[in-house]
Amino acid sequence: MPVAVITGASAGLGRALAGALVRREWTVLGTARGEAALRATAEELGFTAVPGDVTDPAHRAALAEAAGPRLDLLVNNASTLGVSPLPPLADYPLEALEAVYRTNVFAPLALTRTLLPALKTANGILVDISSDAAVEPYEGWGAYGSAKAALDHATAVLGVENPELAVYAVDPGDLRTAMHQLAFPGEDISDRPLPETAVPAFLRLFDERPPSGRYRAADLAAAVRS
Repeated sequence: MPVAVITGASAGLGRALAGALVRREWTVLGTARGEAALRATAEELGFTAVPGDVTDPAHRAALAEAAGPRLDLLVNNASTLGVSPLPPLADYPLEALEAVYRTNVFAPLALTRTLLPALKTANGILVDISSDAAVEPYEGWGAYGSAKAALDHATAVLGVENPELAVYAVDPGDLRTAMHQLAFPGEDISDRPLPETAVPAFLRLFDERPPSGRYRAADLAAAVRS
């Protein structure tokens, strides 16, 4: 039975991916900072909850111990938007900016390094969740977007350095999530698709293992429909 670690698994895209893999009879280890929400989600969907903060080295070590010597899939999904409402980059509080980079860049890179031996044993798959803000200069998105751009490049380098793995940065598109709502406080985002709509694109990626690189879920989903 293949094994996956998914960060940010208590809600949004992480929850949707965890549920889809459980239905495929994967062993899924899900992590998130909110213990109560994570355990409730894990009980509902049928995965193993490993609560904690991925910025904490001790928690990353606990995840590695729970995963064991062989890991088929790591999805670095946990991230933070940062300050809400979104301020101009020149006015962004530096402590908050550091926190965005710590969560969105350093934590996934550190967790990948910790789990890399297990991924290599399985010739596994690494997925780092990206954003269109990593490539488009949207006003107010300087902190989050630049952090995701840094993660994109780190992901690309990991792909080159580890050719035995399938290494992907994936832009899931705008989804109806709590974090996306924080980006637009007080606005109605019900026109955004639910996270579950992006799942088929990820499953195609896992099944077909195209060359390592950056992919958009919309493009993968379009290929599935055609």
